[in-house]
Amino acid sequence: MISASLQQRKSRTRRSMLFVPGANAAMVSNSFIYPADALMFDLEDSVALREKDTARRLVYHALQHPLYRDVETIVRVNALDSEWGINDLEAVVRGGADVVRLPKTDTAQDVTDIEKEILRIEQTCGREPGSTGLLAAIESPLGITRAVEIAHASERLIGIALGAEDYVRNLRTERSPEGTELLFARCSILQAARSAGIQAFDTVYSDANNEAGFLHEASHIKQLGFDGKSLINPRQIELLHNLYAPTLKEVAHARLVVEAAEAAAREGRGRRLPERQNGRQPGD
Repeated sequence: MISASLQQRKSRTRRSMLFVPGANAAMVSNSFIYPADALMFDLEDSVALREKDTARRLVYHALQHPLYRDVETIVRVNALDSEWGINDLEAVVRGGADVVRLPKTDTAQDVTDIEKEILRIEQTCGREPGSTGLLAAIESPLGITRAVEIAHASERLIGIALGAEDYVRNLRTERSPEGTELLFARCSILQAARSAGIQAFDTVYSDANNEAGFLHEASHIKQLGFDGKSLINPRQIELLHNLYAPTLKEVAHARLVVEAAEAAAREGRGRRLPERQNGRQPGD
């Protein structure tokens, strides 16, 4: 069972999820200034082995800062079977993270295992049981083949995300500007997420200085149907939000739909939705 607060938060807007390196004290303490839909503190790949404990402490204290209460906080922990995983989980759940991002999710059992640990920590620290969300990152061919099982593994899941770097390496290829090598994985994650009624998130675009390349990729994943994208540079936030903003035609059509529904309700008749520009009814 999940809490009422998590149930309300599951479908919130998450166009942009900005990675914040957990060992970077300046970024950890000041990232609330960025207008991302979610801030994603990282304790995993961006943190050197010798800095794991320091990063955990920095993130734990940041999570309790009042200025971070106004933005959704996600923390990517190290894998549970690593030497840091349990300590990471203890710190971020006790610290009040809204969502825990599980890396390298290969099976539904991976989700079940971390869910049990989260519940244990919630119960021991006095946090409302079922209030911590989960985000499963799929980063391997094995995980992609089991995406549907993973997406249905827990009520805590707010979504599933693609982690492309490890996935592409396991495919024995490399990333291309066209993203051909990621099409199957993206479609698999999107279909799995939608079948479970949760959100789907795309991988990072690592060339922070290539604005045209970022917009090309972001347009592609928006057209596929993704809810949002992980980001590594604050400059990408506004670009992504502008891309996801409704067009004037979409706004006008939405107003017509509302007006038609209100008119039908007043007149006590069945509603007929206004036609789109192509003459088809929505949902046809």
